[in-house]
Amino acid sequence: MKRGFYTIMAAQFFSSLADNALFVTAVELLRTGGAPKWEPAALVPMFALFYVVLAPFVGAFADARPKGSVMFASNAIKVAGCLMMLFGSHPLLAYAIVGLGAAAYSPAKYGILTELLPASQLVKANGWIEGLTISSIILGVLLGGQLVGHRVSRWLLSFVFPIIDTGIRTPPEAAIAVLIVLYIIAAWFNLRIPNTGVEMRPMPRNKLALLPDFWNCNAALWHDKLGQISLSTTTLFWGVSGNLRYIVLAWSASALGYSTTQASSLVGVVAIGTAAGAVLASMRMRLDQAARVMPLGIAMGVLVILMNFINNVWVATPFLILLGGLGGFLVVPMNALLQHRGHNLMGSGRSIAVQNFNEQACILSLGALYSLSTGMGLSAFGAITAFGLVVVSFMALIQFWHKSNCIKYKEQVDHLLSLTRSDISH
Repeated sequence: MKRGFYTIMAAQFFSSLADNALFVTAVELLRTGGAPKWEPAALVPMFALFYVVLAPFVGAFADARPKGSVMFASNAIKVAGCLMMLFGSHPLLAYAIVGLGAAAYSPAKYGILTELLPASQLVKANGWIEGLTISSIILGVLLGGQLVGHRVSRWLLSFVFPIIDTGIRTPPEAAIAVLIVLYIIAAWFNLRIPNTGVEMRPMPRNKLALLPDFWNCNAALWHDKLGQISLSTTTLFWGVSGNLRYIVLAWSASALGYSTTQASSLVGVVAIGTAAGAVLASMRMRLDQAARVMPLGIAMGVLVILMNFINNVWVATPFLILLGGLGGFLVVPMNALLQHRGHNLMGSGRSIAVQNFNEQACILSLGALYSLSTGMGLSAFGAITAFGLVVVSFMALIQFWHKSNCIKYKEQVDHLLSLTRSDISH
């Protein structure tokens, strides 16, 4: 791997670490503030909001500027969202601003991989990036849980600054102040990401002209016989995984009687399995073999449903590791295949923006449905069953879709696979 790849990994680690710690912190901020039950659940769709709204623009923006500078600006937006949350803005609004920064960050983060590395290293690079991201999720949710826990928060709140009154009075506020520092560290690494030398694609003066361009790119991926399968699989995976993060918190409270600090450790357990699955996939899978992992998605959905029958933490821990492992092994090759097809069809930034739009629209839809259902009295167990059935049903449909493509469009699929193998060999 090129040296710049490790700088990208460091920047991604600290930014993602802060993102995930902030999620747990925001949940605790709402709970301790007496917010209705639907509001913590609404954090997930609020974070996804700007991914969907700005999808036609952020990809083109990432392709028009050096991606390191795009990532730096995105982290600055995340810091602004943290400051809003710290100084009195509603947590849902402030968290949406952090989501705005993440929406701008993502096309640059993934797009730079296709600029920096050859196709033969994309699965390996995605495995390391996803593994590192999942590791930051593990540490992030654990960090967030500890920061709002009694022991650490008491120590943080004991600091007294001379002359300056920070106004920080509660554990979630102290946690947010720490997380701002992590975003600043990520921004420091962003400034050291090398310029890849790839020609920039300037944005048009009339930004609304990007709308038809985006929808054409979206249509191109959905019509591509390999792109449509990888896009539908990653869309479903991230739609469910994005909401499962909160559902595990709610399930831990209902099934095990856990506090936010305790429950955050189980979210980290899922992430441990995902990281292991991602790294294993990066070592065992090739780009042209990505479609072979689809049955794992069905197995993952079955395991989600079986969560309802677990009420012991010693059973839950290995179970959640296995659940995460299946997801990690599923998403890495599919994500790499999607990036490869998107880069060839329209450019890296635009393809990642299309991917984010679909995935975050799924997170937004499922999250809004879950938040609404929670407001109407749906239990965590009911939500888990519904999510599991969604995964099983849709993954079965996607697998049938791919098999149908291989029969109806055999020559086209074989041609795309031959091009993929050719790119790998080079």
